[in-house]
Amino acid sequence: MEIIITEFEKESWFKIGNHDLLRPFFMNVVSDSNHWLFISSNGGLSAGRKNAEYALFPYYTEDKLMSLANTTGSKTILQVAWNNGVHVWEPFSESYVNKYKTSKNLYKNAYGNKIMFEEKNHDLGLTFRYQWNTSHRFGFVRKAELINTSGNKYGITVLDGIQNIMPYGIESGMQMAASNLADAYKRSELISETGLAIFALSAIIVDKAEPSEALKANITWSLGLESPKYLLSSLQLGRFRKKQAITEEYDIKGEKGAYFVHADIQLPAESSKKWMIVANVNQNHSQVIGCHELLKKKEDLEKK
Repeated sequence: MEIIITEFEKESWFKIGNHDLLRPFFMNVVSDSNHWLFISSNGGLSAGRKNAEYALFPYYTEDKLMSLANTTGSKTILQVAWNNGVHVWEPFSESYVNKYKTSKNLYKNAYGNKIMFEEKNHDLGLTFRYQWNTSHRFGFVRKAELINTSGNKYGITVLDGIQNIMPYGIESGMQMAASNLADAYKRSELISETGLAIFALSAIIVDKAEPSEALKANITWSLGLESPKYLLSSLQLGRFRKKQAITEEYDIKGEKGAYFVHADIQLPAESSKKWMIVANVNQNHSQVIGCHELLKKKEDLEKK
């Protein structure tokens, strides 16, 4: 393990090399807006805006977040075509510890408003990293990068995204005490034209025998991968790990929300590919439609 200061993207970052050798520890990411994000060094996190009632991921205690790292937050699975076979690699997963020779590094920038996880696969000559950023206008921005440091040309099928996305309208107390009931009210929908996903409740959860519409939603969209397909749940991850075909999801009810992009990329030797996933909370009808129209135009979205 080593702790150094390094330069990345014209910023100073604190780097903890081989951080997985340490017992998992807890961190926060600050924001100049109203974001809050608490994250474990094993990747489990809770995040939202303003307070716990506007959560993007469930607001849980530290011990629960650490134990839910495999089902909450970032998840990436790669199928790498090489040497007359397809090799499955799942960065940051305990299931692949002994399959490849890897090393993991953790970075936090000097301002404390960005955090980055990196895993190097020394057998395949690939490096995958992702970082959490915040945007006052767009919410949370998860940047991802896959780097080919080998002399091989790879054809890679990417399945990358975030899991256990909350819809708008579930109070933190309800999530703590009756999360299974809350799951039954969840609905995840995809606008396939732009890849915009809407996470909402079929109705506000109340005890009274009266209608209570859920008029707001949390949303997610992506940028950077060409012609991706989308998943709105984690139900097909096992099929992808087994190299089986998966199908795009458009409307998922009664399941924990997720947002995955699924795409084939070509990665020549000494090259890289970048993409991002953007998520926001507490969006009304006009804001959702405005985001959809912005995605249709695709004008300087990354810059914005």
